[in-house]
Amino acid sequence: MKPRRNVLMAMVMIVILCSMGRPSNAELGFVAQADRIEITDGQSVIGSFVFIDPQVYRPYVMALKTPGGMAVTRNHPPIPGTDADDHATMHPGMWFAFGDINKKDFWRNQAKMVFIDWAVAPRVADDRVMFTVRFGLVDATDQTLGQLMLSISVAKRPLGYLWIWDGVFSSETQELRFGDQEEMGLGVRLATPLIEKNGGRLINDEGMKTAKGTWGKQALWSDYSGAWKGNEVGILLMPSPKNFRKSWFHNRDYGLMVANAFGAQAFTKGDPSEVIVRRGETFRLIYGVLVHETTLDQKVSLEDEYQFFIKAYP
Repeated sequence: MKPRRNVLMAMVMIVILCSMGRPSNAELGFVAQADRIEITDGQSVIGSFVFIDPQVYRPYVMALKTPGGMAVTRNHPPIPGTDADDHATMHPGMWFAFGDINKKDFWRNQAKMVFIDWAVAPRVADDRVMFTVRFGLVDATDQTLGQLMLSISVAKRPLGYLWIWDGVFSSETQELRFGDQEEMGLGVRLATPLIEKNGGRLINDEGMKTAKGTWGKQALWSDYSGAWKGNEVGILLMPSPKNFRKSWFHNRDYGLMVANAFGAQAFTKGDPSEVIVRRGETFRLIYGVLVHETTLDQKVSLEDEYQFFIKAYP
């Protein structure tokens, strides 16, 4: 059966869910809409997971914010005169996309990850917001290649919020072949005031710094942060060590940071790699994304947050 945008079903479920997910003033919650789930902390929205968009054909989170309400991702859409307007529909905030699955381009919106249904409806449990969405992998001719089962969870941390992306790919009809290029994996586009061109800072777990110094390097994690209104705010991107290979990082001084385990040739100029998922098998990728904020008398330990991530989400 072809995947479809079952908006009516989603809207009916959302009417029910809204009464279940509204938070008090001191806890995480959610507000469900026909095309997105707004994650809330008290009465403040800290990010919106968008699963249906007529221009961006894959799941993403827009308007990521810190506990203090500071935006850490670029405005979506970019604001003229405030933000650079490049890649407006490819860099919507935080996203999960792949430039080559069976030679189809899910990064540049030439192929689509189409909403099918809720495998697990949004809920609050164990002090986290969590849900699982089923997407169809559909090419430009509306042929279905396979599916993505994407689970999202959001939890509070002492100095921010931890978002988990847990994706499972499969196909009952054919092999899925993941190719080799820079644009594969979990990506974020930093807010304009935080980018390296405006004084932002990049560092990885090996102590390498700057976009140029960390680009194309394999790392356990990479952090992109900067000063904003007297505080230090940023995003720590952490691929799980359970993933099939250590990630290279596609980092740029204009605010892009991507964890990519598929770019053996793209980043090292070695032999091209290909990851093949056999028909009926599954392929899993997990990423942690910490949105953090500290004041002058605080300091987030990036390594400690990484250790928490890998122990809490093995």
